[in-house]
Amino acid sequence: MTAAEHRQHRIGLLLVAAAALAWSTSGLFVRNISADLMTMLFWRGVFSGAAVFAIFFAMERQRSLDILRSLRWPTLAVAFFSASGMISGIGALRFTTAADAMVIYATVPFVTAAVAYLAIGERPSRSTLTGSTFALLGVGVMLWGSEMGGSLFGQFLAVLMTLSMAGFTTIMRRHREVPMLPAMALSGWLCSLFCLWFAEPLAISQTDFLLCVAFGIIQNATGLALYTFGSKRVPAAEATLLAALEVPFTPFWVFLFLGETPSLQTLAGGGIVMAALFLHILSEFRRRPLASEPMMVV
Repeated sequence: MTAAEHRQHRIGLLLVAAAALAWSTSGLFVRNISADLMTMLFWRGVFSGAAVFAIFFAMERQRSLDILRSLRWPTLAVAFFSASGMISGIGALRFTTAADAMVIYATVPFVTAAVAYLAIGERPSRSTLTGSTFALLGVGVMLWGSEMGGSLFGQFLAVLMTLSMAGFTTIMRRHREVPMLPAMALSGWLCSLFCLWFAEPLAISQTDFLLCVAFGIIQNATGLALYTFGSKRVPAAEATLLAALEVPFTPFWVFLFLGETPSLQTLAGGGIVMAALFLHILSEFRRRPLASEPMMVV
């Protein structure tokens, strides 16, 4: 890895970690929004898609329409897989236990490593595989003794969610030259379209509506945008590993702002996940590039 690649890799690590932190605020919004799940997700998707498109237009300006006209199958594939992950994630929590869904989803770095290797020949580093193993162990500790054995359909949806995450991360990594913000915006709107059939969007209170606006912009749009920029700079398996920071930070924010005290198991397992990921990030930051290159100002 050259000095320039090393610099981009560091930036990618920070962007993906920041995306996971944005996603981890979901518990705060879910706890405070009284609207039903589908109505909440409908409005979240509407404003998430709008916010991501706003970022895209602000960045590209006059080039925006030309870029949209030139988009091809990688963008549509990312939009499809991202929306599939959102929708199947919703269904997994509806049709199986949270423990089942989380354990299956915790395997996403390994699944992504396999998909990325088969599809684009990208090999995960030993550090990534080690961190993924310890993160999976930490999730197991968090869920020890939880109710398992949900429906097979729910477990299938959790598997689909995992494959979807691996799929769109690998495609974004392979097609780094393609603008993917439109894909992320479209995925939010596709999720809203699905939820619309089960939602009551006009029955929501003003307070819940404003919270859904913030949910879409702060949690989903910010996370999707940061992940889009970051996942192009780091290997696919490493990106999905760092996204696991969402797991321990979700109960942490709920404890910090809402006073819900997590169990000792959650604290222990979350500590293992955080230690594994922060040690991985530290080790990657301490790696030296193969050759030094002059700094370029962009």
